[in-house]
Parts: sequence; structure tokens; C-alpha cells
Amino acid sequence: MGLTHPRVAAGAALLALLPAALAGCGLMGEDGTVGAAATDAQRAPADEAAAKSRERVQAYLDAMAAKDVDAGRSQLCAPAQAAFDAAATGPNGDFADHFTVPQATITDVRSGPQGQEVSTSITVAAGSRKATRPLLFTVTRSGADWCISAEAPGGNTPEPATTGDNPDPAITP
Repeated sequence: MGLTHPRVAAGAALLALLPAALAGCGLMGEDGTVGAAATDAQRAPADEAAAKSRERVQAYLDAMAAKDVDAGRSQLCAPAQAAFDAAATGPNGDFADHFTVPQATITDVRSGPQGQEVSTSITVAAGSRKATRPLLFTVTRSGADWCISAEAPGGNTPEPATTGDNPDPAITP
């Protein structure tokens, strides 16, 4: 057995204690991998953004169905409110008196280049005629709150759900 240099022994002791120190700081996940807590911390803002975006758009859809212009306006970011005021109750506006909204569904929520993109499918009825159209809402953070910054025709195709940890069931581990 050879002699151990004091610095090497101290370094080895430090490396042996490092996993316990990382676990105490929250840098090591429960599964023993470094960085698992950071992944959870990164996921939390994304989950919050998706939830808040869904909440804002659902409130807008509910206001549209109820023809509650003030409730709809309150879901919008300040810069979008002037255009809303000019068009909301007009002939093609979301809150026009001559049509009803018997169904409005959120079909997809995802991060986009301008904020959270919330895709919807909205059925509009005028008398006995009905039409279902996709609308894409962009939701952004404004200070401490979230608001709808844009609305446009179209939407994203819902992302396929994955099962388990294997995103491609055709590939077997």
C-alpha cells in the first residue's frame, strides 16, 4: 500500500461529500442526477405560462359567449384594447349582436415567438346557420399579469400526446 498525498486525500474526501452537499442545496434530484431540480425550476414558469394563458383565453371565450364586452376587454393587453373597442361589437366583431357562440374550445397551448399561442375552435351561429372556425390567441406577460395581445384566424394543430418516456412507440428500447 502506498502513501497518500494530503491534497489528494482532501480532494477525494471533498468529492465523496459533494453529492450530499448538492442534495442539500437542491441541485441534485431525488433520483441522484445533478440538475434535476433545475429542470423542475425551468418547468414551473412554462407550466405557469400555459395555465395563465389558458385561463385568460377561456375567460375571453366565456365573455364572448355571454356577450359581456367589458369582461372580454379586461382580458386584453392595453395596446389591444383600442382595436377591440373599435371592432368588438361591429358586424364582424367577436361580440356582435347578430350571432351567438354555442361552442368555443381551447384545442392547443404552446410557446410561440411572440408569447403563448392558444389555439381555439369557435362555433358561431347566426339564425339557423353555424360555422366553426379556428382562432389563434397570443397571450403575453404584462408586468405581473398575463393578457391577450393578439387574435388571428387559424391556429396550431394539437401536438400529439406521448406515452411514457418513449416519444416514438415504433422504436422499442
